[in-house]
Amino acid sequence: MQNLNRGWLVVLAGVVINLAFGILYAWSVFSANLRSLNGWSSTEASLPYTVAIIMFAALMIPGGRLQDKLGPRKVITLAGILVGSGLILASFVPTVPGLVIAFGVLGGSGIGLGYSATTPAAVKWFSPSKKGFITGIVVGGFGLAPLYIAPLTTALINSMGIFNTFRVLGIAFGIIVVLLAQVVNNPEKPVAAAPGSAAAAPARDYTWKEMIRTPQFWQLWIMFIAGAMAGLMIIGHLKTISDLQSGAAFGATIVSLASIANAMGRPVAGVMSDKIGGGKTMMILYLAQGTSLLLFSKFTGFLTILLGAAAVTFGYGAMLAVYPSTVATFYGIKNFGLNYGVLFSAWGVGGVAGPILAANILDATGGYQTAFFVAATFCFIAAFLGFILKPVKN
Repeated sequence: MQNLNRGWLVVLAGVVINLAFGILYAWSVFSANLRSLNGWSSTEASLPYTVAIIMFAALMIPGGRLQDKLGPRKVITLAGILVGSGLILASFVPTVPGLVIAFGVLGGSGIGLGYSATTPAAVKWFSPSKKGFITGIVVGGFGLAPLYIAPLTTALINSMGIFNTFRVLGIAFGIIVVLLAQVVNNPEKPVAAAPGSAAAAPARDYTWKEMIRTPQFWQLWIMFIAGAMAGLMIIGHLKTISDLQSGAAFGATIVSLASIANAMGRPVAGVMSDKIGGGKTMMILYLAQGTSLLLFSKFTGFLTILLGAAAVTFGYGAMLAVYPSTVATFYGIKNFGLNYGVLFSAWGVGGVAGPILAANILDATGGYQTAFFVAATFCFIAAFLGFILKPVKN
């Protein structure tokens, strides 16, 4: 019982830490204001966000290795320092290169390091039969963040300007993450599954080199790219999409409400993947995402834009619970941090491609229709790969 209580404390700390790291998903609020108030192009306003995604994905691999070797506390502490200092620095460098370095490089690096350490630590405190559920709760904090960050950021920008807002958020988030990092640790021994249960697989732990030699890894990698492309394209441009297609100013509200779907997708899909497997779960959700994206350019009202965004962000959030759970199930828990970090490189590829593609198409055509079509095509390909995905045979 003591270990169980300690495990839930680690889960709670992980949720709150990810609530702070979720500032990445509020970038569409910053982007819209940088475009309207500072005269930046869509591509310029997307650059800090894009670089943050690159650094997030790149630091997941060393972050996973470090948390496997040093434990999560030290890694998350460093992450809090980087995120806080990056946001504070952003307040003093009101230029595109300045925000790329401050928000993109420093902030993105901190988010990647911290994100890589919260989930593996929490999962090890619980039975493998609950991998999807626990993962969904922890990463749910990241998805839920825009619910409070979007209106908070909007209010702060209106009262003190964009760059002072960076400074206030940097101080607050840096302190919160560093303090909560001190309660996140690994158990002396990960909880084992009941003998003979399905959760007891795999029979051995794979190294990352062994993992990438399996065809299942590359199926998951391509599927991850598709989900990241669709999800981060919508999340990163949602306020602009809403304002452009509706002609109204309810974009910030849409961003906040869509974050609920993003967050809910994580525990719901985590439970689904524990029951029917990660491949089948994502097949269902990719079909829903692809269909929504094909229709998205026709959405012009508050309700239709919200429902379309919710379908895409629910599937995106689900992906971030299903894939870590699937990696642990297919390849074992011992090297989970590093193995998931390697797979997470696909998130970086899709996360860069989606927002940049959308920004370039918007600048060239004045709309997003072509970007929606490309992302939908990738989702349908991923749905097929999910349908044929089979567990790794030892």
